[in-house]
Amino acid sequence: MRFVILYTLSFGFLISVAAKPFESDVIKTKSGNVTITFIGHGSLMLEFKGKVIHVDPFSKLTDYSLLPKADLVLITHEHFDHLDTAALNKIAKETTTIITNKQCVGILQKGIALSNGDTTSFDEIKIKAVPAYNTTPGRDKFHPKGRDNGYIVTFGDRIIYIAGDTEPVPEMKELKNIDIAFLPVNQPYTMTPEQAVEAIRIIKPAIFYPYHFGETKLENLTFLLKGVKGTEIRIRNMK
Repeated sequence: MRFVILYTLSFGFLISVAAKPFESDVIKTKSGNVTITFIGHGSLMLEFKGKVIHVDPFSKLTDYSLLPKADLVLITHEHFDHLDTAALNKIAKETTTIITNKQCVGILQKGIALSNGDTTSFDEIKIKAVPAYNTTPGRDKFHPKGRDNGYIVTFGDRIIYIAGDTEPVPEMKELKNIDIAFLPVNQPYTMTPEQAVEAIRIIKPAIFYPYHFGETKLENLTFLLKGVKGTEIRIRNMK
């Protein structure tokens, strides 16, 4: 298992709707540092070599007009807490690139549509869309197979998996050399803690960040992970 060196930073933007500063971690790569800022729910902000990447920006979490403008936006699917046009309008520039699925491109009437398995690049950043869907009977109405995206994002020699809304799926067996995995733990829409551990055993990331976890009791997840070697869980405030 490869090692990822992370430093936790505490900083805050002057955001009236935020009760406290956001947490952030810095990841060293051979091509420069990646700063991950934990906005909340399924929303992240990443910075790499002067470029700002927003993931599933959601207005309920903060005032996006006070955050850095986006060079790139990754949207996993069209649910309101992932595709939020109000948040997009606040962070978008004329040159902002939006990468998402076909449904979101149809709604927005702009953006680059990636289907599961498609790849593209943005400057030095490599991006691959991967499947994100429910497998438990009855849950497939939330996230049907073939519609939504997770993303594999490569910064230099580091690979970050942003799973989107999904349960453990067979296609996860194809994911290799994942340094960091963001996995949702928000039943019944995504994973139970037990399913998150199942996904970790498949993916074998060096670092696991639970996100999109709602009211899930993460202490249960921490307990279940005690028997899993080679993966460190890092819990950040994502509410």
